[in-house]
Amino acid sequence: MQKKLFIVPLHAMKIMQTIAKVILPFILGGAILYWMYRGEDWQRIMDMMLHEMNWTWMLLSFPFGILAQVFRGWRWQQTLEPLGEKTRSSVAVNAIFLSYAVSLIIPRVGEFTRCGVLNKWEGTSFPKALGTVVTERAVDTLIVMLYSGIILLFGMSTFGTFFEKTGTSFENILSRFSLTGWVVTAICAAAVMLLLHLLLRHLSIYNKVKMTLHGIWEGVLSLKDVKNLPLYLFFSIGIWVMYFLHYYLTFFCFDFTADLGLGCALISFVVANFAVIVPTPNGAGPWHFAIKTMLILYGVADHQALIFVLIVHTVQTMLVILLGMYAWARLSFTKRQKNVVLKTQ
Repeated sequence: MQKKLFIVPLHAMKIMQTIAKVILPFILGGAILYWMYRGEDWQRIMDMMLHEMNWTWMLLSFPFGILAQVFRGWRWQQTLEPLGEKTRSSVAVNAIFLSYAVSLIIPRVGEFTRCGVLNKWEGTSFPKALGTVVTERAVDTLIVMLYSGIILLFGMSTFGTFFEKTGTSFENILSRFSLTGWVVTAICAAAVMLLLHLLLRHLSIYNKVKMTLHGIWEGVLSLKDVKNLPLYLFFSIGIWVMYFLHYYLTFFCFDFTADLGLGCALISFVVANFAVIVPTPNGAGPWHFAIKTMLILYGVADHQALIFVLIVHTVQTMLVILLGMYAWARLSFTKRQKNVVLKTQ
């Protein structure tokens, strides 16, 4: 009887933690969006979408967003091959499509989802697949840090010119931050700290599982055995070039952003990459806040910046959902490898 009394609260605690992981990101993102868009004229936003924005440029941006995920799938194949895990290109790419869509519901869970897809359809070892995901994250982090440093270094002159022409100083910028702005910034910072705490907790759990740790280590080492390293680097760099073009082309959808130039797009892209570290569905909230702040810095009116980030993020999120639905349908009609079928019998 005492044993049961101990197990029930523990089980309930795990359920609450799971629910919190799903709900809290939505609450955080929703709270930021509420503070940003309270009192906005929604009819004005709808009129902009239906009658004023140039949808041609938005549609032209879609192939680049799709290619970014396709490149990620093809690159993943390359890191799995040295481990003796051969996968079909279509399954690897669809696993990526599905992982991004699932992450809209529970942030970061997509990494596990795509490993599960390969395990189910290709018989790929889950720990090994997870290890290659760790490799990918390490490579992506390095690339992001490199191009962010370069862009911000060259962008300093852009900031200097802007401050000189407008007579703006950092004190004036800080003074433009309302109480809401400071609250949102504080919430984002707290969320990043919480995410780091959770990651450290999960890492300690993985360290207790010898098999999983071994698989992760094999994945990290797989990079040196990639057969076509130039192609791997092409995909790695291409992923981020495609992401940028997916974002940059949307500037030409609106009159008030079309003339901002490549510099503004690059710097705001870098800032947005760091903003989405905050665990919300597809970066909703922090992404809006970061891009809006940068656009205002480049002279875009506050209400125009709000319209831009809302429309662009919403449309691009819809693309992620559609790709996820496509992947789910495609996988449903994809036969599992014979070795997978034999394992389940």
